[in-house]
Amino acid sequence: MSLLRLSPEIQALKAKLDKFVIEKCQPAEVEYELHMTNRVGRDRWTMDAIPPCINRLKAEARALGLWNLFIPPYLLPHVPCLPPSTVLSYREYGILCESMGKSFLAPEACNCGAPDTGNMEVLMHFGTKQQKERYLVPLLQGTIRSAFLMTEPEVASSDATNIETTLTKMEGPNGEVSYVLNGSKWWSTGAMDPRCRVALVLARMDYSQCKSAQNHSQNSSHGAHTVVLVDMKDVEMVRPLTVMGYDDAPHGHAQIKLTNIRVTPHDLIIGEGSGFAVAQARLGPGRIHHCMRAIGMAERCYDLMLERSLSRKTFGKYLAEHGGAQEVIADSASDIEAARLLTLSCAEQMDLYGARTARGKIAGIKVTVPKLTLRVVDRAVQMFGGAGVDGALPLARILVGLRTLRIADGPDAVHQRTVAKIELKKAAKRMKSKL
Repeated sequence: MSLLRLSPEIQALKAKLDKFVIEKCQPAEVEYELHMTNRVGRDRWTMDAIPPCINRLKAEARALGLWNLFIPPYLLPHVPCLPPSTVLSYREYGILCESMGKSFLAPEACNCGAPDTGNMEVLMHFGTKQQKERYLVPLLQGTIRSAFLMTEPEVASSDATNIETTLTKMEGPNGEVSYVLNGSKWWSTGAMDPRCRVALVLARMDYSQCKSAQNHSQNSSHGAHTVVLVDMKDVEMVRPLTVMGYDDAPHGHAQIKLTNIRVTPHDLIIGEGSGFAVAQARLGPGRIHHCMRAIGMAERCYDLMLERSLSRKTFGKYLAEHGGAQEVIADSASDIEAARLLTLSCAEQMDLYGARTARGKIAGIKVTVPKLTLRVVDRAVQMFGGAGVDGALPLARILVGLRTLRIADGPDAVHQRTVAKIELKKAAKRMKSKL
């Protein structure tokens, strides 16, 4: 069966989404950029900096039934409000993610943007009633935003066992338990957003101040980690970060300092020592979303490349008539199709067998799809020449975003290591069976 198959109901939903992205979101990008043009410094991170088009697009998407489409079937029983109009599998939602990738405004407009989707999935799956009421409900309503704080400036955070941020357990005289959070984080996407109200923070447990602590959770390097919910009013912003010059305001990325932040047992996700499991649970689906949106970005640039080749002349011929341009177009078409099929194959395996079984494919697409789509965008930039690197077109912003994706959520080398270990294990098993 085709990986692109959709029921008539979902085909209609996709057609509605495609129209919304092309006719509403893409034109609003100009309005968005104009709103930010003369804002500098702190003025780029205020509520006034939120372009009015965002709330307008959100209202339209919600009215069209394009809201919260990311929620998979198994989480539906845990959704306290605003369930999706149509329940989608990972593969079906992946196809819609490709459509959303064609405008940087579309994911947020549909309440399907990172890092909120991953954080909402964590709260749906693991959150307590209190945590859901306080944070999940407003996230599902799109009235607040969130951040996920894992990466640290002083250690190679692609190896999660290096994390130095500590969650120190404290016991009062009557046995009451509290925790103190200390550390530094950076590349905290969304933390600069004035609407950001909560961060999920990955920290290492510290029992040095707790005499009665049982350190069984630290028997393994991953068992030492915990995810804790932190109110953003308690977080110190060190500075906004730029991605090759783009600050992505008013959403943005931050370097953060966590100093003696007091939290309670009610703020922990699941409990002590469960951090690695929580972090992994949010990353599998998220990589499908990222990769399919990346394909949408590449497809938008590819379409611009085709239009350019049919309208621009050099040496007496349209670019499309030159052999070199034809090779670029053919290679780009193949790269997009390869990226799409790889990702949807991975999503199908997740639907059928779960994220654990699809671990190798998840790691594989995280390496391969950013490379394939980046090549397409780079060719489009080259086809446009000087115009390709100018901010008037989306090419430069997309190029930067896709290059960054080769580092975000773990660099290529980490995922290549995962794929290699899985393949070698299978090969060793085959060799053993032949003995």
